[in-house]
Amino acid sequence: MHLHAEALLFDNDGTLVSSLASVDRCWTRWAGEYGITAEEFGRIELHGRPAVEIAADLLPADIVPVAVARIETLEVEDVPNGGVELLPGARAFLASLPADRWAVVTSATRRLAEARLDAVGILPKTLIAADDITRGKPDPEPYLLAARRLGVDPARCVVFEDAPAGLQAGRAAGMTTVALATTHQAHELRADLVVKDLSALSALVTAAGIEISVRG
Repeated sequence: MHLHAEALLFDNDGTLVSSLASVDRCWTRWAGEYGITAEEFGRIELHGRPAVEIAADLLPADIVPVAVARIETLEVEDVPNGGVELLPGARAFLASLPADRWAVVTSATRRLAEARLDAVGILPKTLIAADDITRGKPDPEPYLLAARRLGVDPARCVVFEDAPAGLQAGRAAGMTTVALATTHQAHELRADLVVKDLSALSALVTAAGIEISVRG
């Protein structure tokens, strides 16, 4: 199977890097600090959503800003503790692309996203973070903003995601979607193409754009 695009848009956590160990440590501690029970916490969808939306689902509105600042601090401080690692194929795949033809589009804050990306040596020229938007995934706003920043028609973008909310955002933006089965089972992911991770793909840059292929 081949996909053609002018720009590639990557989620970060679960797509380029794995931060599950860090996320689990930090959010468990955060929930304990705010008296949130395991049952309450278990009812909330965490992955692929901005922290402010998660906090708003669990806490009174007047303490959400402080609570969001707290989880950001916990996660940034935890990065050096070894909870963030590059996922298979990510470095090689990104290295095959021109810097102005791809972007990272994350639900994390810019401070946290940059800390995690720096930890694995990824320095995107274009980064869309929670600070840049008013509506997070599954709303298409983050991906539409990335397309505008790159100067590319959304219909000519391919989105790489591991979470249902992110894939929904990509579809709503009118983009082609590639799902990576790194944090969810393949049958849980609705996309134009589903692969295990970026090591299953190769990219060829031509005058006409970028051709993405599944490795034999």
